[in-house]
Amino acid sequence: MSHAASSATISQVDKEKIEGDKRKRRAHIRTTIAKILTYVLLIAMTIIIIFPLLIMLITSFTPNKLTQTWPPKVIPSSFTFDNYTSLFQRMPIGRQMLNTVIFAGAVTIFSVFFDALAAYGLSRVDFKGRGFLLGILIATMMIPSMALLIPVYKLLASMNLVNSYWGIIVPRLADVGGIFLLRQFFISLPRDLDNAARIDGAGEFRIFLQIVLPNAKSAVLVVAMFNFMGNWNDLLWPLIMTSKPETRTITAGLAMLTGHGSSVTPYGVVMAGALLSALPLLIIFFFIQKSFVQGIAMTGIK
Repeated sequence: MSHAASSATISQVDKEKIEGDKRKRRAHIRTTIAKILTYVLLIAMTIIIIFPLLIMLITSFTPNKLTQTWPPKVIPSSFTFDNYTSLFQRMPIGRQMLNTVIFAGAVTIFSVFFDALAAYGLSRVDFKGRGFLLGILIATMMIPSMALLIPVYKLLASMNLVNSYWGIIVPRLADVGGIFLLRQFFISLPRDLDNAARIDGAGEFRIFLQIVLPNAKSAVLVVAMFNFMGNWNDLLWPLIMTSKPETRTITAGLAMLTGHGSSVTPYGVVMAGALLSALPLLIIFFFIQKSFVQGIAMTGIK
């Protein structure tokens, strides 16, 4: 009787062990399938995202006559460097690239500084009417930017700033979106930092420069990167404010190149210019992507 009970117990243990192994195998299979599906989805999304960049790269090396064929071919039958040669012959791309660097760089530096200064005042300095002033600033975001183009252009034209760096830079010296984003981040910083600095005799500007800004590097980097990318790729404002090839930015120059002097659009040349225009942004993002992503995550959490 005792032997029979022992055999039954051993059999039960074996069954439980077998069932446990089966559950582990099923869990392992489910985990493996989930990983495979995740990788397939990520690879598919990556291909979709970089596909336009690949098309731009291939088209920049495709002879122009082949870019006009129908149906279009992703991989052409021949490649050429003539598009890049023609690009440098058709437009002063070096000068326009320099104009773009000056425009986007200056706007980013000034805008981030003024945005941060305004955000500091609206978040950490107590004064009467602060909430009302913030409401007015946010309300200006509701005004369509297109509605301001003609008045701003006429104002700058009356100051003889058309076809000049200051003409395209001055209207972008501050951005309400950047002010609001930085204000939200500054609010989350402990007030004890300010109070400790004031006890040591620091003034408001010194607190802003040496206490608040260093503790908000991630948010400042995010605002700066968005500013730089937005202005680097901006087409409409530089196109309106400049009329000479040597004063245009690279995007405005490429826009004028499309169909200029010919009924056939030189897609290969335009793609070569677009690729050269995108390269600096890709290089910058490659070096700061980790800090940039961390900054977005921290800004979102705050």
